[in-house]
Amino acid sequence: MTNQNTLAMDVGFTHEDFAALLDKYDYHFSPGDVVAGTVFSLEPRGALIDIGAKTAAYIPIQEMSINRIDAPEEVLQSNETREFFILADENEDGQLTLSIRRIEYMRAWERVRQLQAEDATVRSLVFATNRGGALVRIEGLRGFIPGSHISTRKPKEDLVGEELPLKFLEVDEERNRLVLSHRRALVERKMNRLEVGEVVIGTVRGIKPYGAFIDIGGVSGLLHISEISHDHIDTPHSVFNVNDEVKVMIIDLDAERGRISLSTKQLEPEPGDMVKNPQVVYDKAEEMAAKYRENMKQQQQGAPAALELPVAEEVPVALEEVEEIPDATEEVE
Repeated sequence: MTNQNTLAMDVGFTHEDFAALLDKYDYHFSPGDVVAGTVFSLEPRGALIDIGAKTAAYIPIQEMSINRIDAPEEVLQSNETREFFILADENEDGQLTLSIRRIEYMRAWERVRQLQAEDATVRSLVFATNRGGALVRIEGLRGFIPGSHISTRKPKEDLVGEELPLKFLEVDEERNRLVLSHRRALVERKMNRLEVGEVVIGTVRGIKPYGAFIDIGGVSGLLHISEISHDHIDTPHSVFNVNDEVKVMIIDLDAERGRISLSTKQLEPEPGDMVKNPQVVYDKAEEMAAKYRENMKQQQQGAPAALELPVAEEVPVALEEVEEIPDATEEVE
């Protein structure tokens, strides 16, 4: 009797009933979900993963890592359990597509946002250059250094394989933009050893209508045209030539923007000396700088001071000169 009842129950439990039971206890997976899965089969160009669905999910090799790999075994091991990102809905065979790469990207962006918030200096190897600048990897993301933010006399192509200190200029996950500055990192390091009112020796590296760029120990400072002399100057070319060695005084250190502002005007014993006889200015530079610092001290103490510093006009920001910035997640051939 028992056997007959069992047989009747077996006959009454159809394939449709079995499918309904599976649906009742099956998890519903959606693209964007992060799920735990176990590797149960490694294939030449991918792997099958058990995530508790009706059909084994699949992860292609290109989705296994934020970095390029040649074989699944570089990342996954049989019977390993870990998190996977559901990349695509079920295909016609009911199979989900998974990704580890997406999880790594999400965590990488979170990390670089944290580093930017901390104003951290990071170091990275240059792995390629292009017309606009150099390419590096930060936490696995591709970062771009605009040419105007590379502080070295080497040709850009010679930077490949060199490790550079870098500061963050832009971190934008939505637009896939990760922009960094080598110049700002060097300026910050140099700024830690510089003081406003200090006299330094530098070399003229470039002359623009608005001023001269002075190399002071490997970083560039701007000697604005309004800070060259008390006398009117039509162009910095009338006072300086490229490669001239000059004495200048630091009048501002802007660490946030990576700028050093310089002056020879404040070092003039008499107005116009920088135009008429620059050597007199250089000879008395330390003496005039001491007076400048004393005036600054009096200003800070609230005493009247004879010295008023002009505000230099804005100089174009180097980042604005970049026409196109590569995506942080774009592959490089």
